[in-house]
Amino acid sequence: MKRCLIIVDYQIDFITGSLGFNGAEALSDAIADKISLYRNSGDDVIFTFDTHDINYLNTQEGKNLPVVHCIKGTSGHKLHPKIEKLRQPNDRCFNKHTFGSAELFDYLRTHSYTSIELCGLVSNICVISNAVLCKTAQPETPVIVDARCTAGADKAMHNAAMLVMKGMHIQITGQEDKE
Repeated sequence: MKRCLIIVDYQIDFITGSLGFNGAEALSDAIADKISLYRNSGDDVIFTFDTHDINYLNTQEGKNLPVVHCIKGTSGHKLHPKIEKLRQPNDRCFNKHTFGSAELFDYLRTHSYTSIELCGLVSNICVISNAVLCKTAQPETPVIVDARCTAGADKAMHNAAMLVMKGMHIQITGQEDKE
């Protein structure tokens, strides 16, 4: 059985675009290395894309976070160029219209893995949401988040997300290297 790496929303709008923040771009090398590690082992790599349309500001999320971002078809919706170069045609990609991906959850309920690892952005919103969905879809599968490969604009919220995930039996690795 294979392992699975999920790259959560490592998109331009979260790195240098409308919701970009210091430190987001610095994750690209570590994420690229992780993708290469999984590929070299013959494991699966999955990508999620935060995906909105022009009516974003009229959605529940848009009313609470009134910053237009990740509009399908715009440059902000695209993956970081270094990560896009590593994406392969057979990689599963899930467009999601909210923090967690229902389609990813459904996929994981029917595709078992020996472990599921997540990285990407934003740690305290979409990464934690999808980590919880992974743990729910496969409760006996180790779910891992490498703190060296995720971040949030608010350091306190990032740290809180790491603690919450740890409390939910999601393994947090790389934290000692990031502090």
